[in-house]
This record gives sequence, C-alpha cells and structure tokens, in this order.
Amino acid sequence: MLTAPTGTTPDADASIATKAAVQALAQWLPGWIDLRRRMLRVPGVQISVRVAGELLVSAALGHADEERGVPLTTDHLFRIASHSKTFASTACMILTERGVIRLDDTVAQWVPELADTELAGLTVRALLGHQAGVIRDGQDSDYWQLIRAFPDQTGLVEALRHNGSTFATDLHFKYSNYGYSVIGLIVERASGVGFNEFVRHAIMDKLDLPRVHPDVDGIDPDELAVGHSLRLDALDEQFTLSNPSTGAMSAATGFVACADDLTAYASAHLPGDDRLVSDAGKRLMQRTESIVEVRGVEKGRYGLGLELHTLGQRKTFGHSGGFPGFITRTFVDPADQLVVSVLTNQSGGPAHELAVGVLAMIDLAVTAQQAGSEWPAIPDGLDGTRFGTRLAAGFGYLDVVDVGGRLALLHPGMADPASDAAYLQVLDADTLSVVPSAGYALAGETVKFERSADGSIASAVVGGMRSWPVETFLARRRAQMGRAAQDRVQPAAEETPDGH
Repeated sequence: MLTAPTGTTPDADASIATKAAVQALAQWLPGWIDLRRRMLRVPGVQISVRVAGELLVSAALGHADEERGVPLTTDHLFRIASHSKTFASTACMILTERGVIRLDDTVAQWVPELADTELAGLTVRALLGHQAGVIRDGQDSDYWQLIRAFPDQTGLVEALRHNGSTFATDLHFKYSNYGYSVIGLIVERASGVGFNEFVRHAIMDKLDLPRVHPDVDGIDPDELAVGHSLRLDALDEQFTLSNPSTGAMSAATGFVACADDLTAYASAHLPGDDRLVSDAGKRLMQRTESIVEVRGVEKGRYGLGLELHTLGQRKTFGHSGGFPGFITRTFVDPADQLVVSVLTNQSGGPAHELAVGVLAMIDLAVTAQQAGSEWPAIPDGLDGTRFGTRLAAGFGYLDVVDVGGRLALLHPGMADPASDAAYLQVLDADTLSVVPSAGYALAGETVKFERSADGSIASAVVGGMRSWPVETFLARRRAQMGRAAQDRVQPAAEETPDGH
C-alpha cells in the first residue's frame, strides 16, 4: 500500500490505485455489509466511500425504523454524535486563521462566567486535544440514557462552575464532551453568533451541504433514521429511542448527516482543499496531540478534534460517534485521498468493525492490482463475473470475487473477509485453483463449478465439499430439517389386550 504520513501531499499513483480498487468492489461491498448487518441483527446501515472527492460507493441497507418497517435510504439522516467535534475544531481553526482567536487563548478570555473557576486558565488547544482534564459529561449525565434533557447553556455553565475539572491540564488524555461544549461557547463568543449558526455559515454553506445540521431542531422527523436500543444479549428485545436536541452540547455531539454528505465534508480536510482550512491548519489538526495510553499500552492517538489510527499501512484521521441509538465511524486516508463512512442506527452498532473491514478489502484489491505471478490475472477473453457468486454450505458462506482482474475466495460472514482470502487462478472456464501457499485451508486445491442449462451456477465443489447458491442451499436445508423432524416423531406402540 502506498501511503504517506498524515497531513502530507497526496500520492497520485496511490489515489489512482485506490480508486480502481474501490470501483472493483463497488458492487460487492454493499452486499457484504448487508450480510454482516443481518448476522448482527442491526436495523440499518449506510455506507459511503469517496476517492479524491468522487463518490464511488453509496448504499443504504435495512430499515430506518425497524418497528414500522420503513426502508432505509441514502437520504436518511443519522445522529453522527462525536463527529461533531471535528466540526467544532474546524470552526476553531477557521477563526484562528482569520486572526480572531489563538490556540493559546484561555477559557477566561472568552467565557467570563468561568473566569473565577479552575477552568479559567485552560487553553483552546488543551480543550481541542482533550488534554484539559475537564469532566467528561458532568455529575448528572443521565441525558445519555434519555432520562433527562441535555443541558442548556445556563445549566452547562452552572455545572462547570461547581465541578468542571478532574485533574491538571496536560497530565492525561481525558476525553470530554463538556470540554467540547466549552469550545462551542468560545466559538459563539468569538464569532458573535450562536455556534450552530456559525458552523452552518462557515462550513455547511461553504461546502453546499444544506442537509448537514448541528442538531435535530427544526428537522422533519421523517428525514431522520430512528435510533434503536442496545441488545444486552441475544434474547434481549430491541426498541426505538427518542432523538432529542442536545442543547448546549451540539459542538460535542449534536450533529446529524447522511453518510454521503459526511464523506463530502471529510473530503474537505484532504490536502489541497482550502475551502475550509489551509493545508497548514489541517496539518496542525491532523498531527498527534495526544497518545492515548492505558496502563502503558497505546490505545490510539488524537489530534485537534480528530482521532488518528494506523490501520495496516494506512495512516488515517477521522472520528467515531456514539449517541443513544446510533454508532458511526469515518476514516480518512489523506495519502490515497480515501474517505469511508459507515453509519448504524443501533446502540452498539458495528460501524467501526464494518469500516475497518471495508478498508481491508480495499487493501486486498490494491494488492491484486500490484500482484505478479504469485496471483495470476484472469485470462484475456474470460469474463471474471462468470465466477462471481455467493455460495453456502454447512460451514457458512463463500464468495468468489473479482477484486480487479484477479479472483479471490472469501468468507463473507467474517468481520474481516480479507484476513483469510485465498488467491485463485483460472484453470478453465469452470475450474479454479487456490494458489499454493502455507495455510490451514485449501491451498493448491480446486474450485469446480457445475452449471444449469442457462449457464447459471448450480453448485460448486470447493476443496472436495459441495456448495450451492444461497437460495438453493436454504431450500435443501429446509428439506433436511423437515426430514429430521419427521425422524424424531416415533409412532405410538400398539397395545396388546393385557396392556403390554
């Protein structure tokens, strides 16, 4: 994978290769995500993938409201929660580059109501990097359980006056929603307008994203995907949740968007795009401000309003989001100009897992483009879609996928199908072979297709075990279950006259 350190100049060759990889997977990715969604019993998922600003994958799977059976569309808006912090930090950087505020300005300079508190000397930079030691959600944070309303500005300031700090600044990374709510107050005072109004004018209007909102106030409820509760275990009943305004905490957690608009926004943070912030400002936001270390083990890194992750060889920035009924995730690889957003409408939804799986599959497709004889290409004149199918057998699903001129055998039921992908080579129009390599599975063995009269795949023998198209396998399994049930029913023994 061709990559570069976060914040550097994009690699044109890497971007071209990544675009080709995403295009090769554009039909397969939504189907894989929908399979994982069903397996994990998630109501709905949106997926959006852009390369160099171009939308290449856009899909909505499942339901916006499972209880009412409302199908999810790519237009439905999700609570993107802590993605809001990226908007707040961008707003700060916009005001910094205008010369209105400085990153070493203090809370007391902009929020005089807190001038006589322990928060007074905290800097904008410490708040943005979660190094300020501010209490995470206050002493009464049951608004996260929808038991009480999110605090308004008066309630926020009052809470911070009485108990705003947990430990000294720059001592630990201390993630804080209250800290970012203070950032919202600073943006408001520095800009002279409300935080929500400022970000709408300075960010959403600049990017022509009218359907990205800093909160739910005034939005038609039919535009919003419905949040669904956490399943505590497999037997737990799921129910729909309310979607309240976040009051004075919109800078920390209030924003709503669809996946396509979120990737469009994130693309504005790629190098060379100066619509919001200069490249120098973006580098400052995207470099490591905090190393998140838990008992001596690094768990991640954080910039100024951005999470920093290394995934394989990709150095990414972005953010996650968690709100009652919603879990969301965005990754941005600036070297490849790649942006991936996955939004789920369920507490505990697998947005992170799915987004990581998407990146891993893109990496696999890039590897296919760069492979040599160790992974033979599909022969000229033979259409790779001839083999592309989803099969099922007693041990689960198998996919044969054209990942861009080469074929891979995948287990799509896995969270990371790329992790045990087998490389395939074509022997003839109906026979493939797993490329020899060390492993526990089918190295060197064949995949033989059997076809119906119309040329469609009737079955395949994969390493000696037969698999079928999914509907065929399900029909066979239903018949098998029926026979098993019949075998369990024993006829009553006839009684003899003496009762024996």
